[in-house]
Formats: sequence, structure tokens, C-alpha cells
Amino acid sequence: MKVISYKLYQVPPRWLFLKIETDEGIVGWGEPVLEGRASSVKAAVKELMDSYVVGQDPSNIEDLWNIMYRGGFYRGGGVLMSALSGIDQALWDIKGKKLNTSVYNLLGGLCRTSIRAYSWIGGDRPSEVIAMAKDRQKSGFTAIKMNGTEELQFIDNYSKIDAVLERVASIREACGRDFGIAIDFHGRVHKPMAKVLAKKLEEFDPMFIEEPVLCENGESFRDIAMACSIPIATGERLFSRWDFKNILQQGYVDIIQPDLSHAGGITECKKIAAMAEAYDVAFAPHCPLGPIALSSCLQVDAIAYNAVIQEQSIGIHYNKGNDVLDYLSNPEIFDFDKGSLGFPTKPGLGVEINEKFMEEQSLKSHDWKNPIWRHQDGSFAEW
Repeated sequence: MKVISYKLYQVPPRWLFLKIETDEGIVGWGEPVLEGRASSVKAAVKELMDSYVVGQDPSNIEDLWNIMYRGGFYRGGGVLMSALSGIDQALWDIKGKKLNTSVYNLLGGLCRTSIRAYSWIGGDRPSEVIAMAKDRQKSGFTAIKMNGTEELQFIDNYSKIDAVLERVASIREACGRDFGIAIDFHGRVHKPMAKVLAKKLEEFDPMFIEEPVLCENGESFRDIAMACSIPIATGERLFSRWDFKNILQQGYVDIIQPDLSHAGGITECKKIAAMAEAYDVAFAPHCPLGPIALSSCLQVDAIAYNAVIQEQSIGIHYNKGNDVLDYLSNPEIFDFDKGSLGFPTKPGLGVEINEKFMEEQSLKSHDWKNPIWRHQDGSFAEW
């Protein structure tokens, strides 16, 4: 079997899909995208496919991964690794379909029958989160995640801290002690205020705090860990096992969150999960993306002993006009049972893409960019 062609679909709300075709008629789907940089990733996918994949046997995934990663003198980074990730997903989809089994069976088989999931509430600037949290709880979810703050300066007003505490306290009161509350700092908070916020949030028993500081300031995780006992999660802006190696060796992060569309796909994230297990660190893949990314996450969740919870973006505030299930002919694969997801049973990734709808939406395309925020003094604010 050989790869003979491929096609890319840049579709709303902010996604990029890849279809790889083989000479045996088997096709594989991947989701190579970096939010806000879809066009750049699209160009990188073309370069990798034309240079290294077309004409090759798609079953040699490990070798193709290494060629795509190591074949250029310069390697890594968000754009190249997102391109590689989507290609890797599609290659695994082909392999599973060829062998008539799910990807997780090829990776070693189930070590659990389902994975707990959480639902996003609020928007970029959190509002109405109490009603949304109660609605998710009524729908069966046992956990939510929310943006904790608006923009924060290095040193900022404590009234902004108080607003975060009031929101979290209200959700805890409304939803009960055992309801999971994850609070995403989103890299918006610098170390001085992150220490303050983490310490004050402790009384509400959050499930975890996410990106309390940016990974590029990884040495500061120690200060956050010393300020509180809340589990610390990070990793959506890390792109390989080498990036995660430094975080794991420091020993202050409790949950890693690689993105299956950014951190090397299924091949790499399986290895990242295993590395984390050796450090007694939990695995909770980042996934505010589409159906192929979500199914790819589930393949690794199914076989990773340390997988604890899965992000998913059905109904998230970014998905205006088009949502995760719209691109599927079999949306039932993502049915929730008491806030958990089962694992797709069909061959490959288990997703059946509605290609007619995909073609129609690709004509609309998109050029999604995250907003640019500024502080009151006009300086740039982290989004």
C-alpha cells in the first residue's frame, strides 16, 4: 500500500482537516491545526506530505514520524509539530482501517472502558459561569473548566482576585463538594499574582489549576507549588517529549496536557503519557478542537494507565456556526454517559466524516485569530 494523494480542508470555526488517500482506496483523516495559525500549518503539511509521505507505505508510521521530525535540520515548534500531528493521526486511521481494528487495539488494547470528560463554561472573559456549571451538572457532567481571570498585570488590583474567588465559591456552593472545578489561568497570570491567586483558591478544592504561568517560565512552577496544594496542570503549549522532559524532571507539575493535534499526534503523545507515568504524573489531553482531534485523544486515553480526564469542545464558545458533531456522519460516537465518553469501536479512529458538508464548509474557509488584549496603560496583555 502506498500514499498517492492528499487533500486539506480549512473549515470554520477554526479547524484544518487532512484526508490522505492510498492506492488501495483506504483513506485516513487527521486534524493538523494550530489555533490562529491554520494557514501556516497548511503550508507545513504540504511540505511534509510532498517531501516525505506521498509515495511511501503509510503503515511504517514510526519511520515516517522520525523522517518528518528529524529529516530537516530545524525541528519542533508549534507549526511543524501540528502539521506532523495531523499526518500521524491520518496514518494511524489508515492502519486501523487496513487491519480492521481500532487504533487503541493496535496500541495495546483497553485499560479502561470509558474516560471522564469535562465541559468548558464561560468565555474568554468568564461570565454567567454559575448557571452554566449547574446546566452541565444537570446534563450529567461531573466536572467543568473555566477561564479564571481576565487580563492581569504583573502586579494588579486585588479586586480582580476577589472576582475570581467569588465565581469559584459560587460554583462550589451551587454544585457541591465533589463537583470538579478546573481553573485555567491561560498563561494570563504572571508569577507574582499567580502565587496569590493559587493560595487563595485553595479553600475551594479545585480539581486543578491550568497554566498558572507560561511554560516558558517553567522554573516558576516551583513557586506556585510551594504556595498551594492544588494540583498543577500544563502542557498545551509544549510540542514534543523533549519539551515535556524538562517539566517532568522539575517535579512540580501534577497533570500534563499535551494536545494530540500539536504534540506529535498519537505516536508522540503515547510516549509522553508513558514518560509522565514514570514520574507519577497524570495525563489529561488538551482538546478544544474538532472530532478527529477528540477521537485521537480517546485512542491514547484508552491505553494510558495515567489518563484521568478528557477535555472536549462540544458547545464551546469558539464553535459559533459549526460545532464538533456537524462534521460527522456518526455523531453518536461522542455520546456522553454520566459525563464520561466511551471509546470508538469502528476501525481506525472510528470517525466517519461527512465529506459533502466538509467540502461545502471549506468554500467558506476561515482566518480565525485570537483577540489582542491590552492593559489600561496600553501595554500588551496575555490572552
